[in-house]
Amino acid sequence: MAKPYNPVSAADYLPRHLLQEIQLKRLQNIIKHEYDNVPFYRQRMDEKGVKPEDIKTLKDIQLLPFTMKKDLRDTYPFGLFAVPMNKIVRLHASSGTTGKPIVVGYTQEDVDSWTNCMARALAAGGVTSNDIIQNSYGYGLFTGGLGAHNGIEALGATVVPTSGGNTERQIMLMRDFGVNGICCTPSYFIHLCEKAAEMGVDVKALPIRVGFFGAEPWTQEMRQRIEEASGIETFDIYGLSEMSGPGVGIECEHHCGLHIFEETFYPEIIDPDTGEVLPDGERGELVFTTINKFGMPMIRYRTRDLTRIIPEPCPCGRTLRRIDRISARSDDMFIIRGVNVFPSQIESAFLSVDATALPHYRITLTRRPDGLDDMLIEIEVREDQFSDDMRKMNELQKKFSHEIERILGIRAMVKIVQPGAIPRSEGKAKRVFDLRNTTK
Repeated sequence: MAKPYNPVSAADYLPRHLLQEIQLKRLQNIIKHEYDNVPFYRQRMDEKGVKPEDIKTLKDIQLLPFTMKKDLRDTYPFGLFAVPMNKIVRLHASSGTTGKPIVVGYTQEDVDSWTNCMARALAAGGVTSNDIIQNSYGYGLFTGGLGAHNGIEALGATVVPTSGGNTERQIMLMRDFGVNGICCTPSYFIHLCEKAAEMGVDVKALPIRVGFFGAEPWTQEMRQRIEEASGIETFDIYGLSEMSGPGVGIECEHHCGLHIFEETFYPEIIDPDTGEVLPDGERGELVFTTINKFGMPMIRYRTRDLTRIIPEPCPCGRTLRRIDRISARSDDMFIIRGVNVFPSQIESAFLSVDATALPHYRITLTRRPDGLDDMLIEIEVREDQFSDDMRKMNELQKKFSHEIERILGIRAMVKIVQPGAIPRSEGKAKRVFDLRNTTK
């Protein structure tokens, strides 16, 4: 394979001591910038008795206050901006499914830095100027579309800006344009594969060879199903709007963790209950400080993503530290009958039975009149597994129930549904419907 064209890839291989010198200088600059320009952060730091000049080493970052998603909502829309509005060239926002959206602002330098990281992420997956990449992340206020778009163009590759939706047309363009790479959510790519089969298009026969999937947690089992169904190589890409968007981290060709672009996003792992910083190798909550973003920097932002920093060096030679793939978020977790449950655990249980279609499932939580919680899990099975034979369906249902109980330690109601019964997502898949506060 041709060596990826990436004019900034040297930043991925800096000796650790040089990288840490850059990190410290940028951290000191950004903390002073925040203290001088954002009353919210100045008040938080004053409450902790911390001044910018107290940050003398990277370890001193632990002196600084955390930032939570609630803080962004409380200061909506522009309360955390650190520059005047005439310096802000772009606004993005979260979907705002609960309450007000999370608003983020970028200077031109911030956009350039984001583009740089996204280009390096794509290059890590082998994208070159010879490639045609279909970008099926949503454009608009969601950061995914424009973030990936800028990175593709920066590499000199050809971008097909399809955004989400209009799936049949996307498949037609993928085939007719000779697309060999795609950026989208893993759940939407599953939908593309299913729709292609309905149209008589064999995805494995198309030139597409690589996919960059993110914006929602997905398990290793789901990766295997996608690669088996499509024949492509998949790369887990990580990002979040509060940092910039996609391009915070990426897998390399060894697929043994996601390299974080540390000269821009400084990572920590903390105990989610105590806030204590954990050593590399221990699993906890991922926290980021943006050390090269000036429009709306984030100090020690608690992502709620659960992972660990991998202490061993990567075979690829990059000196950027890696995190384990994120298959769960602490705010995706729900509690039922005293047990902490993550949707990814349920996905793993179904996939271990090896009878599901590319995973489509729905979890509905309700409360009985006596106050006890119930969990109903609906799961699609493959066309060749679905049957009118009730005995066969009951046996399959028992297998699913057994796996759920084995993994979670609790029983759940499992309902097998026919292929296509669960609505498809064109963006982030919604798996859990918690109706307990509305159930009488």
